[in-house]
Amino acid sequence: MARIAVIGAGMGAMATAARLAVAGHRVTVYERASTHGGSVGRFERDGFAFDTGPGLLHLPAVWRDLFVKTGKEPLERCVELTQVDPASRHVFADGTDVRLPNVSRAGILSSLEAALGPGSGERWGSFLGRARDAWERSRRPLLEEPLPADTSPFSKDPYPALRQGLLRRPARTLGEIGTRELRDPRLAALLGSHATAYGLDPRTAPAAAAVLPYMEQTFGSWYVKGGLRALADAVHERCLARKVEFVLGTAVTRVLEKDGRAVGLELDRGGPVEADIVVSGAPVPSLFENRVVSGDRPAEWPRRRTGGRTARLTVHLALRGGRPADAVHRTVVHAPDPAAEWDAIDAGTTGPRPTVVVMRPDDPLLRPDDDHETVTLTATVPAALSGGRTWAEAAGAAADRMVEAAQAAVPGLRERILWREVRTPDDIRRDTACAAVPAPALAGGSGAFLPVPSTGPLSGLYFAGGWAHPGGGLAHAGMSGALVAGLIVEGADFRGSR
Repeated sequence: MARIAVIGAGMGAMATAARLAVAGHRVTVYERASTHGGSVGRFERDGFAFDTGPGLLHLPAVWRDLFVKTGKEPLERCVELTQVDPASRHVFADGTDVRLPNVSRAGILSSLEAALGPGSGERWGSFLGRARDAWERSRRPLLEEPLPADTSPFSKDPYPALRQGLLRRPARTLGEIGTRELRDPRLAALLGSHATAYGLDPRTAPAAAAVLPYMEQTFGSWYVKGGLRALADAVHERCLARKVEFVLGTAVTRVLEKDGRAVGLELDRGGPVEADIVVSGAPVPSLFENRVVSGDRPAEWPRRRTGGRTARLTVHLALRGGRPADAVHRTVVHAPDPAAEWDAIDAGTTGPRPTVVVMRPDDPLLRPDDDHETVTLTATVPAALSGGRTWAEAAGAAADRMVEAAQAAVPGLRERILWREVRTPDDIRRDTACAAVPAPALAGGSGAFLPVPSTGPLSGLYFAGGWAHPGGGLAHAGMSGALVAGLIVEGADFRGSR
């Protein structure tokens, strides 16, 4: 039985801790905040409650596997999961409005054909077929197996792009797929919004990012009653049931090292902690920036071309008036000029109106009564602003633009607002140590979109969570827990999760 110290109580870290405890190890989690969950947080006021992180769950099979492997009680006995239908609504700059059903390829294609015109559904369907090929080629080696020392095989893009034009050159980026294969600015915007949600510029994201809409439209969108925070609570309870110890309100200031091996932790309160193995679920950039891990940062970080420059601006709205029966859970109100949106992000400004995601959960647990409604708006923004401006100065005007855009999804929104709470990248940085949005691991792009591996620069040090392989997103964080636990329990013989 090894003594294992875990840094952070985020979802990837807790998924690792639960699996290691079941394997017979003594696991203690040290968390700088006063609660668990990491970015999967909660904000409450006046009987209203909001998720401060993701609002929907994709690939729930990842978390079902965790609960099966760590106890007899399955996930559905711990949280109430429902499929969201329609999965999403998209309002485009020209006023076109389309609702996409959940886990129905035929229904999606039919909806696109009806809203966007003849041929649009056929083009999207053909694209999804190629995205499926990319998924099948990359799923196992990229998401379910440890990242190998030689990552050159992932430099080649698995997306079988159509060869078009005089030189027969295939599309190399997600943006080029939209222009050359989908051939409709609204379909291109639909495609690009899946990358933007992860802080990826469609103009530079590799064609392999086509797996993002494929995953969502194939495996569905799910809601957890009480909000995604309820899932974090369930994972925490599972850890406690497996005798994982949590030390909250305690920051790790340094990973202790001896002869090139991690041997424990130095804390901001109390004495040093000895450990046989250290697992860090903290954002990898913060570990090196704050010298928690000594030495130069690994060459692999940060490899993504986003460079940690994007974050999320969130506006929580408490509304008077009940939620209409025909309201859609998630609506994407697309920016009138996606290129200008990303030019502004590159320049470190709030710029023109961004793409805004509007979340309207039909959940009585999140509102004081049926005469009120909770709505959350999110947009991808620069993690830091240029010209010395702070988010405290810019947040109000940016939130106003988001509310204005969201009226396309919620008519009369502005007049219904009782109060609003704006959560900036600085707030996220304060709570989680890093404001930037980690994206899922993607092949292609000469390997520039791969996260750091699960194994750290010291022997006995492992990385879990969204900033490590296989990258960001709630499902990927759960996958990272399975990978790290497998590497620790099975060692060099581990060939990937099953």
